[in-house]
Amino acid sequence: MDIIMMRENEASLAVTDRGKAELETRSEKLDTQALALRGAVLVLIQFDVCEEIKLDQLRQIFGARTLEQPSFKHPTPGYVRYQRPPVVEPIEPLILETGERLEGQIKYYDYGVLSVVFELPFSGDWDTLVRLGSRWVWDIDFERHASKIAHQKLERARPALVKPYPEWLSEDYFIFHVREITGSPSANDLVATQGERIAQIVRGETAVLSDGERNEILQSRISYYPNDLAVISWNAAFLYDSAVGAETAIQLLEYANSQLLEFRHYDELLTRELEGVYASLDKGTGMLARWRLARAATKLHTVLLDVTELTEHADNAIKFLSDMFSARLYKLAAAKVGVPDYKNLVTQKLQTAEELYRFMVDQFHQSRAFVLELMVVIILVIDLIYLFHGKSL
Repeated sequence: MDIIMMRENEASLAVTDRGKAELETRSEKLDTQALALRGAVLVLIQFDVCEEIKLDQLRQIFGARTLEQPSFKHPTPGYVRYQRPPVVEPIEPLILETGERLEGQIKYYDYGVLSVVFELPFSGDWDTLVRLGSRWVWDIDFERHASKIAHQKLERARPALVKPYPEWLSEDYFIFHVREITGSPSANDLVATQGERIAQIVRGETAVLSDGERNEILQSRISYYPNDLAVISWNAAFLYDSAVGAETAIQLLEYANSQLLEFRHYDELLTRELEGVYASLDKGTGMLARWRLARAATKLHTVLLDVTELTEHADNAIKFLSDMFSARLYKLAAAKVGVPDYKNLVTQKLQTAEELYRFMVDQFHQSRAFVLELMVVIILVIDLIYLFHGKSL
């Protein structure tokens, strides 16, 4: 009996030791995984500063370089090409109050957009990245820092600016780029195990999101290889890819946000012009009012031509030739940040402006025709008076 009890105790101790060993091993794995992230956090702050930037002249002023064409996921001849690649210039590092040191650069696009990019290398665990994302998205005024830098740079660049704007529209966007994760999980495994944290990072939230919100965020994901992932939202994106692989995604996200900025500007411009036209129409439909419509119609038509030309310029600044994945990635990014919505608004207002222009021109032609007819009648009456007056003499 004693022998049996001793064996049972030994077996129990063995099980306990084995359980402890398994727990320790599992804990070590969790600790290793917790400190498994390496990458960088990027902040894009963009300003719409003028109608056009003369890049050749700007390059002479700054001695800056032209952005190289982006790299690609595969060796087949697929290309994403800027018609006129932006000019890139490094800027002084930005040191936050927390002591974080951010490297930076500034990009000048020929359609009048200036992009300030800050980058902070990152290594740590998921919880640290979640907290960092929330603090950067909500607590730090990156726009103020970027605006100060942009104004300083544009003092020198002023000769290269065409029709500078007195007030700037701005857009900000955050990119959380993870290059390495211990174990190199696939995109599907990463979403399955860390989808909740990825959703928090993209939304800039430390609190756990609802299942519906998390699923909505994770639906906006795209992969080319099994071990790369892009989760794109309206204010931020999570990228899991190598530095070379993520380069194209970062540039396309930057381009999509610059397009949003341009269409916002055109939307506000057309809104102001249409309000002016409606005010002119409200002044009355008398003869003099109709004649004044001619000048308003000419101004409106000039704005129509300018906006049409500039929107086409911004819309066609980048071309996709055979690279369908990059085209799909851009389409997803543009849809999430709201480019199609503002583009539709601009298109509708252009159509409204075109109809108003035709109406105003028709009103002017009717007034002119009436005046001409009245002048003909007056001349005939005068002739008849002279004719009958001559006969009576």
